[in-house]
Amino acid sequence: MIHDDTPCELGEGPLWHPERQQLFWFDILSKRLHTKGQSWTFPDYVSAAGWIDRDTLFVASARALHRFEIDTGADHIITDLEPGSAHTRSNDGRADPAGGFWIGTMGIAGEPGAGKIWRYYKGELRCLYDEITISNAICFAPDGRTAFFCDTPKQQIMKVALDAEGWPAGAPSVHIDLTGTDLHPDGAIVDADGNLFSAQWGAGRVAVYDPEGTFVEAFEVPGRHASCPALGGPGRHTLFVTTARQDIEDPDDAQGVTYAIETEYTGQPEHRVIL
Repeated sequence: MIHDDTPCELGEGPLWHPERQQLFWFDILSKRLHTKGQSWTFPDYVSAAGWIDRDTLFVASARALHRFEIDTGADHIITDLEPGSAHTRSNDGRADPAGGFWIGTMGIAGEPGAGKIWRYYKGELRCLYDEITISNAICFAPDGRTAFFCDTPKQQIMKVALDAEGWPAGAPSVHIDLTGTDLHPDGAIVDADGNLFSAQWGAGRVAVYDPEGTFVEAFEVPGRHASCPALGGPGRHTLFVTTARQDIEDPDDAQGVTYAIETEYTGQPEHRVIL
């Protein structure tokens, strides 16, 4: 069940690279990118990635969006991210079906309303939503017509229609409402059939919701703070789940590691980022 036992203070952003057939993930607070048997350290917090080609990742850090060469470790800044805001960092992010990349930010200390959600698309970085406290659950329907995201403390996963180039086309509405529960949505993905997988911080699980937003089932992990899922492996049936040790007093060996669960679901191939 454990994919990798490297303990992460804040494991996040698992990415199954479809050409390399390889999982990458981050430890945000340790400023590290991991893959099985190897890791890289960055000068700033790093949190999310997409893939540009077989050998290059698109990486979001606290201060910039980067082009990162896997084999050499060479790191090139594509564009600055919130350069005038020293108290924020990147958080959840994902490539969309049109080749853009959505990246959320948040206050380093979780300051209310300090974050935003941005989209990078073919050289343009545009702010989509502001006054976000903890940006999360950025993912996309298989047909490319709907995006999902959340502000974790509000306990609602939102959905918004997208135009032909992947930009929001209308006001967001509530897709999954967890208000009144003790469930807090963290990272999320959508599988090939439109089911949404939501990691739920503090609950030690990834919950599955059908395309209408109805709860189907949950996959439990021993790590209390499940932070983000990915579907990969042969046939994209393996559910990978990052976890965190953050805010756990005297964490045991189950906290902060990355888990793998075999499922009958099939993931979407992660979309390529078009620079």
